[in-house]
Amino acid sequence: MSVSEAIAQRFSCRAFLPDPIPEQVVRDLLARALKSPSGGNLQPWRIIAVAGKEKDALTPLAQKVLFGNPQGEDDEFPIYPKKLEDPFRARRFKVGEDLYGALGIPREDKPARFAQLAENFRFFGAPVGLFFITRREFGHGQWAHMGMLMQTIALLAEEQGLATCMQEAWGAVRETLHGHFGLDEAEVIYCGMALGHADKDAAINSWRSERAGLDEVAEFRGF
Repeated sequence: MSVSEAIAQRFSCRAFLPDPIPEQVVRDLLARALKSPSGGNLQPWRIIAVAGKEKDALTPLAQKVLFGNPQGEDDEFPIYPKKLEDPFRARRFKVGEDLYGALGIPREDKPARFAQLAENFRFFGAPVGLFFITRREFGHGQWAHMGMLMQTIALLAEEQGLATCMQEAWGAVRETLHGHFGLDEAEVIYCGMALGHADKDAAINSWRSERAGLDEVAEFRGF
């Protein structure tokens, strides 16, 4: 598989098969991904991989937080700006409507929408969850480099016939995860990632989000 093929094939998988992924497969995948770009070679990341009972134990922790406060517990690193301007606001609204539309969930069915959102905290049924950790003193550059690592993992997973879903939703329970994992005070969890085999029969996995056209996001000067 070429890089171009992996990029074209990758999507946010929201329904996985329960088939376990051997630890060595995950180790090999992450080891290869560590060649991702890193400014100053800081390598500003740490990864926690969970499976089995360790993974399953996280679902009730998240449920406890979100049933008490659906907005989540952390405001230090919000997933989206509080005042999101267009075209970004419109894009976010449309992708939400399209996703729930693909699932046949109408806008007024709030319980069904919340239930689908809660699937994030089951890793959409994936057998492996990854958490990406950096440090509070790091700036935008280091967070961007961690994103490069995540992209590399996702593309390598495609090459191996695996699927992924980047999950910023785990940021809603960042404080609880921090305590559960016993992280250092200076550490902060950015987000999670689901990893496993895609359920190709699940309708949601045939849906794809749209992207803006090249001329909407790029300028070419001096050519």
